[in-house]
Amino acid sequence: MTLFGDGLDQAVQRAFTRPAPKSAPAQMRYLVKQLKGTKAVAQMLRISQRTVERYVKDQIKKPRPDLAARLEREVKARWQPQIRARAKERAATTGGIVIDTRARLGYTAPIGSTDQDRIRHLTVALPPQYAARLFEAQEQGATEQRLQELAAEALKEVYFQDGGRRAGQLEEVRFTDIEHLEFDL
Repeated sequence: MTLFGDGLDQAVQRAFTRPAPKSAPAQMRYLVKQLKGTKAVAQMLRISQRTVERYVKDQIKKPRPDLAARLEREVKARWQPQIRARAKERAATTGGIVIDTRARLGYTAPIGSTDQDRIRHLTVALPPQYAARLFEAQEQGATEQRLQELAAEALKEVYFQDGGRRAGQLEEVRFTDIEHLEFDL
């Protein structure tokens, strides 16, 4: 489970205008339609083509837990691609993104200032350029660590430095021990 990647995906999924299919047969039919055939779906889900056909015909209704999780993940990844793209575009150009986190935050600062890490609960609205950087990195396959670094950099500039109005000598923000993380568009 990736905290940042999943959090960004969930934020985009809140923009969906219709719910994704819930039942396994409906999800399977959707994937067959999207991938244009049962063979491609079978290969993607690592099951037999005959099993896919039986789900499509409602002969099987309840998948085993690991298959149900893969099925749901694949459907949500493909559900409403235009709405998903529009939500990302809006966040990256005009709306920005809100990060709500409870984590240990600290920073490297000049001698004489208190820079000890401590647990903080922050809800910060990040400007569009940070949303664009997060979504772009996610689409390029950035690691969880890289997404965490981008979020820490955004918090440094928006929360700690207040857009350049304070803490100008702040060098680095540490963003660790994340207890809660949620994004909202």
